[in-house]
Amino acid sequence: MQSQKPSSTMMKLDLMRPATGMEVTSAAEVVEGLALLDLGVSPYAGDVFHETPLIIYFFHFVIDYAEIVFMMADALTAVALYLAVKDYNKTVFRKQKYALEAERYPLDCLELIRTPKEMYYIPLKVAMFYLLNPFTILSCVAKSTCGLNNAVIALFILCTVKGSSLMSAIFLALATYQSIYPLTLFAPALLYLLQRLYIPVNWQRSSFWLFTTQYTFMYLGSLCVMVCLSFFLLSSWDFLSSVYGFILSVPDLTPNIGLFWYFFAEMFEHFRLFFICVFQINVFFYTIPLSIKLKEHPIFLIFMQIAIISIFKSYPTVGDIALYMAFLPAWNHLYRFLRNIFLVSVVLLACSALFPVLWHLWIYAGSANSNFYYAITLLFNVAQILLVSDYFYAYLRREHHLTHGLYLKRKDGSEATLVLK
Repeated sequence: MQSQKPSSTMMKLDLMRPATGMEVTSAAEVVEGLALLDLGVSPYAGDVFHETPLIIYFFHFVIDYAEIVFMMADALTAVALYLAVKDYNKTVFRKQKYALEAERYPLDCLELIRTPKEMYYIPLKVAMFYLLNPFTILSCVAKSTCGLNNAVIALFILCTVKGSSLMSAIFLALATYQSIYPLTLFAPALLYLLQRLYIPVNWQRSSFWLFTTQYTFMYLGSLCVMVCLSFFLLSSWDFLSSVYGFILSVPDLTPNIGLFWYFFAEMFEHFRLFFICVFQINVFFYTIPLSIKLKEHPIFLIFMQIAIISIFKSYPTVGDIALYMAFLPAWNHLYRFLRNIFLVSVVLLACSALFPVLWHLWIYAGSANSNFYYAITLLFNVAQILLVSDYFYAYLRREHHLTHGLYLKRKDGSEATLVLK
């Protein structure tokens, strides 16, 4: 019995396009879909186009200005993140002020309190961290529709932070319509809106269930409208299997920066369905435990979920990474508790530099093979996981110190060590 591993010659002939993880978000796919649409043929008749119908009809009108559209999308994302973080910082400072007045913080942890001067430039840093990130620039130059997805998610975050439940549900539905995975952002959005709208006033259990039902109805209703509109435009349900079926079943094993392609190229066919389920459930599995642990910190939960999506989705792009990395300046107060930030930063930089080198050696020079490229891909994703888990640990540790004091002692009076379990 032999595995379904493609030969190096077949792989080389099929993979002359850059390995940026753009099997779903490539501009070349949009052009192909538009060509078929102009000929009166369904864009999903072939096996190239896997974008949603609304995207292809959007580009039908703006394809001549595609470069401007992608630049405007990135600018819109940066502005939305700026406004969202600015409003969120006001909320954080207000809660911190109330806690200080109520003397909830131990005296020895006052140095952990965030000051207005410290928080003043954070929104600008977040916006610049997104716009000037090399991953954002690469995604824009490659004309990846990931930039549009990032803009939608950024607008969703902004509407959520502003407390606009209707617009939050609409943009979340639009993000889910584009790639399924943003479904995991439903829980943190609901938690934040509940805390913003109901906890400051006379909160009752009936109000909780009423708002939860309303937000769910708005979200599912918006999603149904988009799906039905897609059917109305195409007079066919072909897009369901070509878009969502493609994302979930992972038939295209073109190398990218994700974890799927190499594993399933080596996979025995009769194990494929089981491991696809195992891989895909990773994105959704962490939502419930993280929501329970971070129920009082939904914005940080959104950051965690976006990072998990960018790591474990079937066809990730560098644009996905740029979106969650833009939030890192917002957590600058956690730097003192990070354990592996220097090592992780070096690994991420080294892997980013080695990606094009090993791609060239494998595909063009022929002096390397897929194992070299996947080794860097694996290391890159391990570094991302370490980065996210390190911030998670640092966030929980700071919250623990704010409750129990900065200098912890054992019962015998010796210095205690905080361990995350």
